[in-house]
Amino acid sequence: MAESAQKLATGNRLRDGVPVYFAGAGTWSPKVSDAVLVEAGAAEDLLEEAQRGETPLQAVGVELIEAVREGKRIVPVTLREKIRATGPTTPFGSR
Repeated sequence: MAESAQKLATGNRLRDGVPVYFAGAGTWSPKVSDAVLVEAGAAEDLLEEAQRGETPLQAVGVELIEAVREGKRIVPVTLREKIRATGPTTPFGSR
């Protein structure tokens, strides 16, 4: 069963636009499962940490999104972020 929504920091990798997730210690990963997931009260501190570092930063358009932990998986809450994390959806009728 999914837990209540938490927050993680995401953006797009500067060099190629790939969605990336803040993994802590100044690192970014293209895998949402590597993201640091925090309670809402710690979200602004996480965002600040994600935006620290030498410029240009590794990621642009950095923002907080809601996600939940489902077992060992981290799953974004909104459809938009699910698509960013897993890739495009299959069009209806193309199975």
